[in-house]
Amino acid sequence: MSQGAPRTVRDYVLYVERRLTSAHVGFGHGTDNARDEAAWLVAGAMKIRPETLSAQLMLVPKARDTARIRALLAARIRTRAPLSYLLREAWFAGRRFYIDSRVIVPRSLIGEFLLPGDPSPLAPPGIRSILDLCTGSGAIAISAAFAYPAAHVDAVDISPEALAVAARNVRSHRLSHRVQLISSDLFAALSGRRYDLILSNPPYVAEDEMQNLPIEYRREPRLALAGGPDGLDLVLPILYQAHRHLTAHGRLVLEVGASREALEARFPETPFLWLASEADDCVGYWHKEDLTVFRPS
Repeated sequence: MSQGAPRTVRDYVLYVERRLTSAHVGFGHGTDNARDEAAWLVAGAMKIRPETLSAQLMLVPKARDTARIRALLAARIRTRAPLSYLLREAWFAGRRFYIDSRVIVPRSLIGEFLLPGDPSPLAPPGIRSILDLCTGSGAIAISAAFAYPAAHVDAVDISPEALAVAARNVRSHRLSHRVQLISSDLFAALSGRRYDLILSNPPYVAEDEMQNLPIEYRREPRLALAGGPDGLDLVLPILYQAHRHLTAHGRLVLEVGASREALEARFPETPFLWLASEADDCVGYWHKEDLTVFRPS
């Protein structure tokens, strides 16, 4: 880093990185290291897209920008809130979403399969109906609507607060005509509805893991994280019921996180197909007929 006080955008990124590192803040809500978090913080303070920051590293920020950088940095260290909550934004599948503490910060690995410009491998391009179960901020539902422009998307959540955030994102992405928000406890309010594709990133954090989460994760709604003793309290009902809500050639895509081990132990004779992602292999993929092996004990 240059000597003395930070002057350029590059100086501020390195300054913020050093402060975040020395404060031992936790990552995992859009970044996984201090350098990337610092770049995002500086870009957010200057109201520029993070991917354009590298072209502006030698610029000298205006006084109002440097004041905001320092204020955001101080709040990030003091509160241990995820940066998304401080910036009121998250980037998911290449798009910006409004985020606040009523929802978890969107980071599902399902987003890797819904990127702009890439044909999604999850289902044929002409599918007509999609369900996003446990939608939270609506990020998966909205990304799926863009990935499958011929499809109608139902986005379900039990939390009124989450649905309010999702509604804001649906409006801002101008998808109110294609994305319908539904208040429901999983499939309870979906009687008779069938979908070509069901996507779900439900709460799946086991009790022991919940007790040891970093502070940043404990700033998120517990309802959106806690999955019961082994993390399967919602995963299992989804697996048991999804076949009733899939069309004949429908597919289920379900993220289970660290509860993958518990799920495989519950069904030791059942082969699982896990989609390969950059971070982890914990997103399961089933055709409708594959789900017949799952029955409540």
